[in-house]
Amino acid sequence: MKEFYGTSENAVKIQIYAAITAYCLVAIIKHDMKLEVDTYDVLRILSAALLVKMPLVDLMNIPDLEKTRPDKYTQLELVFNE
Repeated sequence: MKEFYGTSENAVKIQIYAAITAYCLVAIIKHDMKLEVDTYDVLRILSAALLVKMPLVDLMNIPDLEKTRPDKYTQLELVFNE
């Protein structure tokens, strides 16, 4: 994202704090799980799997998210192209 959604001082501050918080959480996950990938790659994996209910340990050990078995987990999955 290269621009802010809101332009008031309060909106910009909230968006900056949210981005810092998200980055810190991803960095903590990377550190605690001792992952050898970039922080950006961890963020991409997490954002691609928002609707998948599975442990983070399993999620970070999957080489390709498209090859996961959706029947293994009980989270509702939104499928638009069927």
